[in-house]
Amino acid sequence: MTIDTPPTPAPPKRGDADSRLFGRLLITLIVGFGLPVMACYGLVIVSAVALRILTLSAGSSLSMNSGAGPAVAVIRVEGVIASGEGGPFANAGVAFSNDVIADVKKATDDADVKAILLAVNSPGGGVVASDEIYHALSGLDKPVVVVIGDLGASGGYYISMASDWIIANPNSLVGSIGVISEFPNAEGLMENVGVDFVVITSGPRKDFGSPYREMTEVEREYWQVIIDETYEGFVEIVAKGRGMTVDEVRLLADGGVYSGRQALELKLIDQLGYEEDAITKAAELGGITGQPRIVEYDREPTLFDLLTQATARPSLLPSIAEIMNLFGHPTLSARWIGQ
Repeated sequence: MTIDTPPTPAPPKRGDADSRLFGRLLITLIVGFGLPVMACYGLVIVSAVALRILTLSAGSSLSMNSGAGPAVAVIRVEGVIASGEGGPFANAGVAFSNDVIADVKKATDDADVKAILLAVNSPGGGVVASDEIYHALSGLDKPVVVVIGDLGASGGYYISMASDWIIANPNSLVGSIGVISEFPNAEGLMENVGVDFVVITSGPRKDFGSPYREMTEVEREYWQVIIDETYEGFVEIVAKGRGMTVDEVRLLADGGVYSGRQALELKLIDQLGYEEDAITKAAELGGITGQPRIVEYDREPTLFDLLTQATARPSLLPSIAEIMNLFGHPTLSARWIGQ
């Protein structure tokens, strides 16, 4: 009897074995690295959604005194005044004009709000940003009271001119009525490191303010005219806001700051006091009897804001935009240089 033996399988080819091994390793790496990453992003999304739910439950305004009824809206201007919108996660040291103006509009549209308290603690900032806030506050049908904290200087004082009453702490720094522009000059540094910039322009003023060369005397005179024009506008705003003559203001408008006590003597403010005094004054001007309800507005972040902030990775290097803001163009600032 003949016994059939099964055929011996051919040994696998070397290339097939290597391919299967590589595939297994690749899958292992994807799973090993992918799962932790997915878990992290899942945690971020869950956290963002939870924060969004909490924000929605809190509402778009914060109230120190619960309930309904006549209220004083407190709008805070803290830090350097800058143009644009900061968003819900913006730098706490910057007061963006669009954010302040949005709060002013909320207070204007809120029928329960009878007066606005502008809490200023700022060295000032951009002339345009300060003027935008001033314009938004001017001519409101609701009284505006300003309370100055540590500092109400330059642009911080400029926006206060739209108010009906100004209160400052006796030790506040107030004023600094003036305008400043700063032009860095890196010409010496470039020479030391052996770097030369070739600039081709369509006109003699096109590279005005360039950090790669010293400013000419003609350019200084040209820019001084613009500074003086902006300064005169600032002086006129103060004269109008404080019921003073332009000449009276100009005597005080040398760029220096005054203490709260000095500012009161010079008629730059109306009263010495604290935030509770300012609330009382705002309630009085708004016709509120008794203890007013206090409302502070807070921008409600969207889910996209939360996800963007949660996944953002800070960079150790400055962006091109930041470099250009530092060296790229001249600006006008109503800002106290001591800050």
